[in-house]
Amino acid sequence: MAESSRFKQWLRSTGLELEVRRFPEGTRTAEDAARAIGCDVGQIVKSLVFTAGGRPVIALVSGANRLDPGRLSAVAGGEAGKADAELVRAATGYAIGGVPPFGHASRLPIFMDSDLARYPVVWAAAGRPDAVFPISPSRLAELSGARVTELK
Repeated sequence: MAESSRFKQWLRSTGLELEVRRFPEGTRTAEDAARAIGCDVGQIVKSLVFTAGGRPVIALVSGANRLDPGRLSAVAGGEAGKADAELVRAATGYAIGGVPPFGHASRLPIFMDSDLARYPVVWAAAGRPDAVFPISPSRLAELSGARVTELK
């Protein structure tokens, strides 16, 4: 099943009504997504998969920011290291570049960059590198179960 279909199916199964939009030019990077959508790069949610304490974790980071692995390590309870593509797919069910902030293959600890709250609307990946959806930061934190913290 295609990743976008998997995410849309998950949305339907949970009763969530989020507007998934496709951009043929691609939304793989924060810069690509901001250009395609016509928004500030800070409004793009990067779903970054790391390992911390021997388990996968997700950091939802503003596209304008660089994640500080030390800060993630402190909140995640173990030294943070970047997950490889195989672990990303196994833990989330999605490939790098399309990992949504929720609806993963397994339950994962999620940490959200507090800078995302500066925007009324942010854009997150919807299961594939050319699909995103708009959402308020507070709803994003609620639906993902994220702990909001300083990550840059």
